[in-house]
Amino acid sequence: MRLFLSSYRFGAHQNRLLGLVGAPGRVAVIANACDAWPSAWQGAVTSDLVPLRRLGFEPEVLDLREYVGRPEEVEQRLRDYPMVWVRGGNTFVLRAQFARSGADLALLKLLAEDALVYAGYSAGACVMTPDLHGIEDMDDPNEVRTACGVEPRWDGLGLVDRRIVPHLDSPTDPDGLSRKLVREYVAAGIPHWALTDDHVVVVDGDSTEVLT
Repeated sequence: MRLFLSSYRFGAHQNRLLGLVGAPGRVAVIANACDAWPSAWQGAVTSDLVPLRRLGFEPEVLDLREYVGRPEEVEQRLRDYPMVWVRGGNTFVLRAQFARSGADLALLKLLAEDALVYAGYSAGACVMTPDLHGIEDMDDPNEVRTACGVEPRWDGLGLVDRRIVPHLDSPTDPDGLSRKLVREYVAAGIPHWALTDDHVVVVDGDSTEVLT
């Protein structure tokens, strides 16, 4: 299993991502964490395509809304790519779209086979944790009902063993919500990784490391 989980895009470790993937090639870009914000969706996608292309990747958008109720098809589509890139947005909306399309089960299967690299940042990283409790202080679960027509889920995919707090002391978090959540987790004794926008959690087989 190969995971590259960051607070913001490549963090300070784009070469580590290239090392996980090998030669850059096709990559499926999943932007469904932004589904509650239709006016911003295309701009969010474009903002990720440009840096991926600069690294030599060939990004292609994979919209999970087109695969709702079609789990076999989404798995087959994901098998076409050596890497999937899952951008930030609302973690709860992303989790719901993973479940509605069957991408969650497909990714669990493909990662167990080491068939692809999963690279995700912010919401794309948080969704891989055991559960999403606490993230509601940063992402609104109610947006799931609007964007997906279902109730929010609170379980992550559980491919790492602790929660992730992104954007620690970041300009993107002017209200200090990440720092507040870290204090809550520490007080409750909840294992977590607090990531600045430079930090990355890398899982490569049996090895897990936090790059600062």
